[in-house]
This record gives sequence, structure tokens and C-alpha cells, in this order.
Amino acid sequence: MPDIFGLILWPFRWIIELILVGFHTLWTSIGFDPANGWTWILSLVGLVVVVRSLMIPLTVRQIKSSRNMLLAAPEIKKIQDKYKGKRDQFSMEAMRRETTEVYARTGSSPMAGCWPILVQMPILFGLYNVINTAQHQQPGVGLMNTELAALFSNATIFTVPLRATFGTANGNSMVQILAVIMIVLMVASQFFTQKQIMSKNISEATKQSPMFKQQQMMLYILPLTFAISGVLFPIGLMCYWLISNFWTLVQQWIVVRNMPTPGSEAAKAREARLRAKGKWVEENEDGAEGAAAGSTSTQRQQPIGKQRAKKKKKK
Repeated sequence: MPDIFGLILWPFRWIIELILVGFHTLWTSIGFDPANGWTWILSLVGLVVVVRSLMIPLTVRQIKSSRNMLLAAPEIKKIQDKYKGKRDQFSMEAMRRETTEVYARTGSSPMAGCWPILVQMPILFGLYNVINTAQHQQPGVGLMNTELAALFSNATIFTVPLRATFGTANGNSMVQILAVIMIVLMVASQFFTQKQIMSKNISEATKQSPMFKQQQMMLYILPLTFAISGVLFPIGLMCYWLISNFWTLVQQWIVVRNMPTPGSEAAKAREARLRAKGKWVEENEDGAEGAAAGSTSTQRQQPIGKQRAKKKKKK
């Protein structure tokens, strides 16, 4: 029976090996030791940069959709209350239709928040397979040949092999110490990434919705999941995950700072910064953008004919 899971991961492993070996070749060509663990860590940094850069459009879409989901939550709650206790086919169909209309109008989607995680899962599983194959000094499916696999298998940072896990210390206490430190950093970075959204980028009205309360629970559940599962991951894989978490934290900070949710604490802070610089632009009653307070109007003056100018002067 063919290994279906292996067949699904095959293209991801091939791409991962291509990027990983490509960056390893780059660093060694400029003088880094090919057998040094930090050379492989820099190669993992390169892998994160490539993968997350390609995911930027998807991530921005996910952030906008998640924000819109929270803004749409009060309307969704009203629809749910409207059809509460009604289980007939007509009522259920009407509730689905009205809910779909709210999602379409607000530009939100329940699945949008899951896509970045779902996209990264094959990458993580693929990288795990690459590391697992390399630790046995076996060639991969692409550019990771036997020689490179041996280099990776024997590479260390702080005397800790990149292939090691918390449970395979083999008397090396540094493995467990480094694993615990990395797990703590992974959990902390994940927590603060979500916390800066929950505390700064959500309006006061949205904080009263049931969906916000559910996300507050996830704020603590997800880091706890990483803390439990982290002991099973090789150090090399945790390095990738930790670097990716830091990327997410910085990216989220930039988005919250420059694209905040209207009415949120971050939006008020952005307005204050722009007002201080004289760049704040408000909307007029008709919805058009007006000039910033204290600035001159930029509306184009219509030309006045000579006869009209004389009449205006006489008046």
C-alpha cells in the first residue's frame, strides 16, 4: 500500500530542500563553515523569509477578514437570537442565507483565519520529515544528498544537535535546557502576537460579542497546545517555528500600527500620531475625505472670466 501521507508531502519536502540547501550553499560560499549549526540556522532563517514572504498576501487577507469577523459578530449574534429555538428547514435556510449575506457585506469569512495555519502545516510536516531523514544521514527527495544530510545530522548549537528532541537528550542536559527555553519563547511570542490584537486592535463594541470571548479563550489554549507538543519536536524544527513566530509578531505589530480596526485603541493611537504630524484626514458628512485640520484647502479654483470679475468687483 502506497504511503499517501508521504506522497502528499513529497512536493513540500522537495521545495524545502531546495530552499534550505540553496541558502546553505549561499552562506558557505561567503565563508561560513558548512558543518556549523549556525550556518544551518541561517539557512532556516532564509526558509522562513521565503515562505512567509510568499504568504504575505494571504496573511493580510486573513488579518482583514478576522477583523471583519469581529465587527460582524454583533450582527451574527442578532441573527442567531432571531432564529433561536427554530429548527425547521425554512428557518435554518433563512438563518444561513442571512448569515452568508452578513459575511459577504462585511468581507469576512470563518475560514480565512485558518488559511495561514493550514498552509504552514504541510511546511512544518515537510520540514520534520527532512530533519528526520537527515538525522539518519539518508538523502532526501531533492537536493539534500547524503553528504549534506550527514552535515546537518552532526550540526550543533550550544553543543545541542539540531536533530535532538527533549526526550532524546542522551545525558546532554543542554538539550533539555535549550528545548525548554525555546518552548517558552515559542509560547510567549504566540501569546503576545494574539494579545496585541485582542487588547489594541478591537473596538469596544466588538469586545462585548460572544466571538470575542471565544477568541480570548483561544488566547490561552493555543500557547498551551504548543507548550505540550513542543517537547516532541526536534531543535531544528523549533528553530524554524520560533523564527516564524517572531516574523508574525513583527508583521502583526506593523499591521496593527498602520491598518488598525476603526474604533480600537490602535486606531485612536494612529489618529493621534497623524494629528501631531498634521497629516490626519477626516471624512466629511458626504463621505469624502476633507483636508487635515489647520491645513489649506487643496480644492482647485475655477477660472473667472473678465466680465464676471468686473461684476464681482462692483459688488
